[in-house]
Amino acid sequence: MANNTIKALTAPDLTQQPLCITFPALAENATFELKSGLIHHLPSFHGLSNEDPNKHLSDFHIICSSIKPATVTDEQLKLRAFPFSLKDAARDWLYYLPPGSIDT
Repeated sequence: MANNTIKALTAPDLTQQPLCITFPALAENATFELKSGLIHHLPSFHGLSNEDPNKHLSDFHIICSSIKPATVTDEQLKLRAFPFSLKDAARDWLYYLPPGSIDT
């Protein structure tokens, strides 16, 4: 048995577990791809005690609203982009949420 930390042993197996986010369907014949430019502009939230989650969400909303492609809704863009705005402990939190628990 390999030397694993408690955190590694209790982490969800992401190859087996579906994501907690349920993505809304795109319109028929619509395609959407998150561009690296959008991802690089997203604010980062690490889940630290000195970070304001409400400010992060406000900044996230402003960036998504200003770069939204015409072929997708705000919700389709935000649900797809949100995981890229989370880092470290905040991203770990997202992975521990039950599958399908976020749909709006």
